[in-house]
Amino acid sequence: MADTTGEADIRGLNINKIVTGFALQEYMMKQLVRVSSSSKWQERYYKETAADLTATAPSVIQGISRLSTFPTLEVSWTQVNSYQVKHAAEDSISVEDIEGDDVDVLQRTLLRIARAIAKSVDDYIYATLTDDADVNTTAATAAWDAGSGQDPIKDILVAQRKIAVANYNPHKSGFLLLSPKDYESLVTWLISTKGSSIPQFASERVVNGVVGKILGASIVVSNTVTADEAAYVVGQECGNYLTFSPLTTVVVDDPGIKKTIRSYEIGVTQVTNPKSISIVTNTQT
Repeated sequence: MADTTGEADIRGLNINKIVTGFALQEYMMKQLVRVSSSSKWQERYYKETAADLTATAPSVIQGISRLSTFPTLEVSWTQVNSYQVKHAAEDSISVEDIEGDDVDVLQRTLLRIARAIAKSVDDYIYATLTDDADVNTTAATAAWDAGSGQDPIKDILVAQRKIAVANYNPHKSGFLLLSPKDYESLVTWLISTKGSSIPQFASERVVNGVVGKILGASIVVSNTVTADEAAYVVGQECGNYLTFSPLTTVVVDDPGIKKTIRSYEIGVTQVTNPKSISIVTNTQT
């Protein structure tokens, strides 16, 4: 029997809680950025020049003589305009399927739609962070699954060094982002070279894709991460995610015919400090 409109509204509230609660467990990339709300479709922000300030020759900072004019140092910023991005999906389920199928089609649809939205947002955040032209990039010593010559530990240390040279602390909320295949390559290499001395992985319940730590960084494994690269990110320092409309789910009821489950989220990612991100390429053949 079809629900009345009033009942659909009540059910819609429950459905929104189910979808939102499940999706929150699926988001992995939001933990990398500062999340806040937004009320504007266009967001303007400024990327500060990462290099240390130096005096223009022949002026110097060190060794100023008595009564000399101080050198002028200027901080510079680059203006960036960004626009909100909508992630949306829906599915319609017949009343007959809702009431009579052996499979709980409503529950499964809710979970799959929630996962789709979370994956889309994650893909967007990761791509925005790693595609910035100012991000540090370096080639791996050798592919992480090469028969010999690879050294993932050195590659991660190089990524940390490049971040530190840019005056960011790679050990403060550091994240190493890996695809499942590159994670396998890393652990396989550690076992073959380090044996029982390898770090503990997944010793606790996996939360937000974090499966363990290495060199002070939390390892996040996700299909969102591009294979053949590892991304090292300083969490909360690298950028922002401004939420225009949080994940919302509504039920559009067509009594006696179907229910349409519609879910959407609107937000924008800003790369405020690209030098707090370092990419290691060609980590896998």
